[in-house]
Amino acid sequence: MSTHSRPERVAQMVQQLLGEIFARGMRDPRIGLVTITGVKMSPDLREARVYWAVHGDAEQRKHTAKGLDNARGFLRREIAADLKLRVTPDLHFSYDEAIDRGERIEQLIRQVHDEEKDRQPPPSEGDSK
Repeated sequence: MSTHSRPERVAQMVQQLLGEIFARGMRDPRIGLVTITGVKMSPDLREARVYWAVHGDAEQRKHTAKGLDNARGFLRREIAADLKLRVTPDLHFSYDEAIDRGERIEQLIRQVHDEEKDRQPPPSEGDSK
């Protein structure tokens, strides 16, 4: 058995539990439609780095980050009740910038595609297809 399999399994369970909690909804209005994109556990299972994304602008992201920071204790208690580990991991939330980078790349590809379309000369009357 691999030495890293347990942290990966626990990370997967934490991600699933947090996803269920956010799907039920949180009381804090700052926390909107949050998606948990990943969880990385420390080898000793004492810390969990939780990666999240939210739809909206930078202001919405900032409010959500504050809401998540304030909800850390509540979320940790909810996880402790379900996981039943000897030590409940401390949650650290990090915004997942991969989605923003992906959207930016997609925007650039669309822009290049549109520019290529504009550069192509119109078909001449002699060409028949």
